[in-house]
Amino acid sequence: MAGGGFAGSGGGTEFEAKITPIVIISCIMAATGGLMFGYDVGVSGGVTSMTPFLKKFFPAVAARANDPKLNSNYCKYDNQGLQLFTSSLYLAGLTATFFASYTTRKLGRKLTMLIAGVFFIGGVVLNAAAQDLAMLIIGRILLGCGVGFANQAVPLFLSEIAPTRIRGGLNILFQLNVTLGILFASLVNYGTAKIKGGWGWRVSLGLAGVPASLLTIGALMVVDTPNSLIERGHLDEGKAVLKRIRGTDNVDPEFLELVEASRVAKLVKHPFRNLLMRRNRPQLIIAVALQIFQQFTGINAIMFYAPVLFDTVGFGSDAALYSAVITGAVNVLSTVVSIYSVDRLGRRVLLLQAGVQMFLSQVVIAVVLGIKVKDHSLDLSHGYAIFVVILICLFVSAFAWSWGPLGWLIPSETFPLETRSAGQSVTVCVNLLFTFVIAQAFLSMLCHFKFGIFLFFSGWVLVMSSFVLLLVPETKNVPIEEMTERVWKQHWLWKRFMDDHYTDVVKNGHDKGFDPHSQL
Repeated sequence: MAGGGFAGSGGGTEFEAKITPIVIISCIMAATGGLMFGYDVGVSGGVTSMTPFLKKFFPAVAARANDPKLNSNYCKYDNQGLQLFTSSLYLAGLTATFFASYTTRKLGRKLTMLIAGVFFIGGVVLNAAAQDLAMLIIGRILLGCGVGFANQAVPLFLSEIAPTRIRGGLNILFQLNVTLGILFASLVNYGTAKIKGGWGWRVSLGLAGVPASLLTIGALMVVDTPNSLIERGHLDEGKAVLKRIRGTDNVDPEFLELVEASRVAKLVKHPFRNLLMRRNRPQLIIAVALQIFQQFTGINAIMFYAPVLFDTVGFGSDAALYSAVITGAVNVLSTVVSIYSVDRLGRRVLLLQAGVQMFLSQVVIAVVLGIKVKDHSLDLSHGYAIFVVILICLFVSAFAWSWGPLGWLIPSETFPLETRSAGQSVTVCVNLLFTFVIAQAFLSMLCHFKFGIFLFFSGWVLVMSSFVLLLVPETKNVPIEEMTERVWKQHWLWKRFMDDHYTDVVKNGHDKGFDPHSQL
């Protein structure tokens, strides 16, 4: 595949790089980690709206859902155990992230992705064969461990192996695969819900083995990143891989910069403590804030529970699954828009435009549901039901070309090498923590807030759009190792955190009496 030179790091020197087949294949294989993550997100909502599944594991919920006297439109699925089935995956992922940070740094990105694949396969087997709630939850916990390892390694892998000019687009392959996984899960649920005999939910949970196997095979086939090989002392191998992925022998400028970045990184003995240093705070604050805001858009509430949500507002279970397929398809197509536009329009434009679209969609949804859907009565005609689906699609599309992929992309490209693995670990950890919170709380919040849940999330959209406007700099087309000079030192607020004296000490190793941790 043809490519050309691009302005790389090192004070504007030209790093020669072609978009080689090995880059494309490696990135596609690695991004299947997103496929697995998406499938796990999407499958739980459909499975938890299937009556045979509820009768086997949550009989109290099944009884309430079928009893008109107890069946509040907003509260029929309010059950902590049912929410735990969905959310346990994210709590496990949060714990696994700490171990994944170590393996990513010490054993490489490739092996970490392989570990994720093994966890995924184990979780799939337990879930598909589950005989009781304990077996079901343990399976979800194993899947969560896979999510922790995959979400740690895959975005780093993609950022490090991609040429700078297409880094944004290739990194979003991870998010595209998440959306494809969600759509795949919705289609599977739509089909398995019609299987006679009440075992369709086992097929839904078992088919997660397809993306799990793809990730495992992919992890065996891909090369590790030059950054990771050099960081672990394999300089010759790192240079050889760099030549292969760049499609040229002229890699010395980029290779020397990676070696220097690695040398600087090795001077940092405590990467997590280093994250708290003054000069790393802008990246840390933005990474943490983006993860919290990403969850408080309300997207995962919709994606986890789309069939339950549509069923709750009166669509009926079949229509509910059908509507979930539609939103899943919109999610995929809109993520493709992001791949095309992120390196052209930039990160900030997409985030701000989507903020307006998500805010308006949620406010109108709240108004429609507030007028038409009462606790025990329903005045949601066919026309209004379609209108709600369209509004949810507008919301999902805005999220899918902005906060979905960029919540992962921006942290993965802004941390310097010495804190990149630790920074990614914190990013994944915060994301999974707040995903867990939303997953565990959403059905109860829907029961108590009713239509106001959409107003709650729209308020957060307003807050996070203001945060982007004021505090998130543009990182489009900036090489990773040049972020400090070209992004942070140019920002009206964050430039105050860039300490030249500290940078000089780390780069050149003089001023022996200087204690970097005094800068905390």
